Amino acid sequence: MPTIIAIQSSLIISVYKNTSFLDAVLKSLLGQTFQNFEVIISEDGNSEEMRDYLSQVDLPFPIQHLTQEDLGWRKNRALNRAIREAKSDWLVFIDGDCVLHSRFMEFHWKMGDENSILAGKRIKLDPETSQLLIAGNLKPADMNSKILTNFSKLKKQGCVFIEEGIFINPSDVLGFLTKVRKMRHLKGCNMSFHRKAIEAINGFDEDYEKPAVGEDADLLWRFQGLGYELKSVRNLAVQYHLNHKESWTDQEENLQIMKSNQKENRFICKNGLIKL
Repeated sequence: MPTIIAIQSSLIISVYKNTSFLDAVLKSLLGQTFQNFEVIISEDGNSEEMRDYLSQVDLPFPIQHLTQEDLGWRKNRALNRAIREAKSDWLVFIDGDCVLHSRFMEFHWKMGDENSILAGKRIKLDPETSQLLIAGNLKPADMNSKILTNFSKLKKQGCVFIEEGIFINPSDVLGFLTKVRKMRHLKGCNMSFHRKAIEAINGFDEDYEKPAVGEDADLLWRFQGLGYELKSVRNLAVQYHLNHKESWTDQEENLQIMKSNQKENRFICKNGLIKL
């Protein structure tokens, strides 16, 4: 009988309708140096466009497409379902507008441990570079050299956090930089942790019904309250954020929810993986 290899990691991708962005993200998975993972498309909605697109996708990875009724921003609810459906214990989270460097999954896998929360950042691309990636005229494998040789030009074109888009091989002479560039915050588009860690805080808090805060900042203080440590994968697990109009809303409501929970040291949320 053939040997069955257990899935070692679950890549959870949060999406909402934009299939052209997701196509670029999924194509970047084909060049990953670490390949033993499943893909979970966590859709905060149930669009026909996404369903039709994914029905034609051919990936060498197991893939699940999870949907829910489109009733406004309910990303945390979708993410909790993805956690419950994941077939591995190491969970990696990205957004559907973040193209990945070829060693992204490798570092999220090999640097992980049950007591650490891995945290990375992303370069926010300008419109021109984004379109090149989407069209396939620029490959993720060529991004490092493009950034290093066009740093000033890209900045003028509108790239932000450019230094975060530079991959640094930890074995090279500048590898020490990956050890000194720490993380103080958690980005929901570039993070990973063990299933035991997210279950310890009872998952994402579904009381948050607007973007930002609830999908990362809220997780961080709750993780730390239970003794988990933040570990940086900056310039190792590199991702390229495709340009689009920001859809930020006022964060005050979310901040008030978080501050209220912090006053009570409520590290384990009530409206999470399990309804307490």
